Amino acid sequence: MAVNISYESKPWLKSYEKGVPENIKYEELTMPDYLEKSAKDFPDDTAMVFVGYKMTYRQFKDHVDRFATCLTEFGIKKGDAVSILLPNSIPCVVAYYSILKIGAIVVMNNPLYSDPELEHQFKDSESKVLITIDALGKRMIALRPKTKIKQIVYMGIGDFLNPIKRFLGKKLKKFPFADVPDAPDVYRWMDCISRYQPNPPKVKLSLDDIAMYQYTGGTTGVSKGVILTHGNISKQVQQLDAWFPTFGRGHETMLGALPYFHVFGLSCSMNLAVFASWNQILIPRPQPEPLLEAIRTYKPTFTPMVPTMYIGMMNHPDLAKTDMSCIKGAFSGSAPLPVEVIHEFQKLTGTFISEGFGMTETCPVTHTNPFNGKQKVGSIGLPLSDTMSRIVDLDDGVTDMPIGKPGELIVKGPQVMKGYKGMAEETANVLKDGWMYTGDIATMDEDGYFYIVDRKKDMIISGGYNVYPRDIDEVYYGNPKVEEACSIGVPDAKRGENVKLFVVLKEGQTATAQEMIEFGKAHLAAYKLPTEVEFRKELPKTAVGKILRKELRAEELKKRKG
Repeated sequence: MAVNISYESKPWLKSYEKGVPENIKYEELTMPDYLEKSAKDFPDDTAMVFVGYKMTYRQFKDHVDRFATCLTEFGIKKGDAVSILLPNSIPCVVAYYSILKIGAIVVMNNPLYSDPELEHQFKDSESKVLITIDALGKRMIALRPKTKIKQIVYMGIGDFLNPIKRFLGKKLKKFPFADVPDAPDVYRWMDCISRYQPNPPKVKLSLDDIAMYQYTGGTTGVSKGVILTHGNISKQVQQLDAWFPTFGRGHETMLGALPYFHVFGLSCSMNLAVFASWNQILIPRPQPEPLLEAIRTYKPTFTPMVPTMYIGMMNHPDLAKTDMSCIKGAFSGSAPLPVEVIHEFQKLTGTFISEGFGMTETCPVTHTNPFNGKQKVGSIGLPLSDTMSRIVDLDDGVTDMPIGKPGELIVKGPQVMKGYKGMAEETANVLKDGWMYTGDIATMDEDGYFYIVDRKKDMIISGGYNVYPRDIDEVYYGNPKVEEACSIGVPDAKRGENVKLFVVLKEGQTATAQEMIEFGKAHLAAYKLPTEVEFRKELPKTAVGKILRKELRAEELKKRKG
C-alpha cells in the first residue's frame, strides 16, 4: 500500500551524516574571493599540477591577475562574454578565474565539438574573446569571422612539458607548437602572461551578477545557454563543502579528471579544490592509463568521476600495479554506476563511491549519498543542504506522489539557474514557482533516499505498459560479459514500441543476441525483454561519459525509415 508523505517535512534529514547541516550560513563571497583566500592562507602550497608542471597558489593568483589585466586591455568589461575552449589545463583554470574577476561572463566549450556546434555557442553567447589550444588555432581563426570574437589566445602543451627555467619578465624560450597561422589579434598564452602586469581593475561583484553561460550537453535537444550567477556557483561549492565535513582546508589532492568545460567537473573538481585550498591534478585526457598513472604518481585523496572512468580503470591491466588506498573520497554522477564496480572499488580502496545526481541547470549537484553514512546502492542519495525535492504526478506536475511511486523529480535551492539565455518559453517550461522540473522520473523511499527511474522522454511504451530503459540497462550491467548496455524503444506495428538493446562486451568476451535475450528472461517481465540486440565496440557518449541514448534512437529511426 502506498504511503503518503509531506515532502515539506524533509524526511531525508534523518539520514544526514553527523555534522551536515540542514541549512547553511552562506559566505557572501564569489569564487575569485575564495582564490584570494587560498593564496593568502596557503601561498606556497601546490594549487595545480599539469603534465608534471607545478603551480603554487601564489603563482596561480599572479597569473589570474595578469590575464585579467590582459582581458581588460583587450576591451573586455563587466557583462561581456569570453569563451574558453580548452582541455583541463592551467590556462583553462587561470582564464576562468580571470574572466570572473573582472565581472565578465565565462562560456565553457567542449574541444571535441564540431565547428557548427561551436559557432552556435559563440554566437548565442556573443563571446568577444576566445582562449583555446594551438591544435584548434587554425580552425578557430577560420571560424572567427562568423562570430563576434575579436581576439584569440592560444596555449601549447609544450609550454608546460619543457623544463621550466623561466621567470616572468625574462625572454621566453621557444616551445613546440602546432601550426597556428599568423593573423591579426591572435596571441600566445605565455606571451600574454609575461606582457601584462598583475594589476587588473577592481570590479564590484554581486552574487546576483551573471557568472556563466553554461551550455547544456544537447542530450535532450538543441544546446541551451544556462544562466548561472556568482551566487549559484559559490553557494553550490559551499553546499558541497558542507556535505563533506571530515575534509578540511588544505592538504588534500583532487583528481581533476572530469572535464572542466562540463559543469560537473567545474563545481565538483575545479571550484571545490580552489575553495578548499587543495591541490588539483589536471588530467587533459581522462583515459584509464593516464588516470591510473596519476593515482600512482600523485596519490589523490578525492576523486569525482563518471562511471566510464571507474569502469575503464577497473578493467585496465595497469590496475594490478596501482595502489588505490590513497583515495579517501570518491564520487560518481551523470549515469548509473554498476553495483559490481562499486563493490570492487571498495575492496581496492576501502572507500565507497558516493553516487549523486545533478544537471547543468543546477550547477549541477542536487542529491548525493552521505559520505560517512548509510549508502544505498542504486540511489542518487539525499537532497543537499538547503535543497528541497519532491516527486510529482507526471500528468499534472503538482500532486505529490506517495513513497515508492514514480513521478517527476522537481527541486528547489540556491544552485538552481536563473534561466536559459534568450529562451523565455523554454525557461517557463522548466522553472515554475522556483521549482526546477528535471524531466527525470524518480521515486523516494521512507528514509528520504531518491532513485532515478528514467528520463521522462526516454520512457518506452510497449503494449500499453510503461518501460523504463534504465531498469533494462541495470539488468545487463549485471551480466559478467557486458561492459556497457543501453536500451531504446523502436517502433512496432503491434505493440507500439519494442525494446532494442545495444551492448559493448568486455575485452575477450563473445556472446550472441539470443544469449543476451535469454539472460534477460530471468530478470525482466516479458514486455520489458529486448526483441533485438546489437553488439558494438563503443557507444556514443557526451564529454563526461553519459551514453547518448537519443543519438542511438535517432540512428535507429533513420535506418528504419531508410
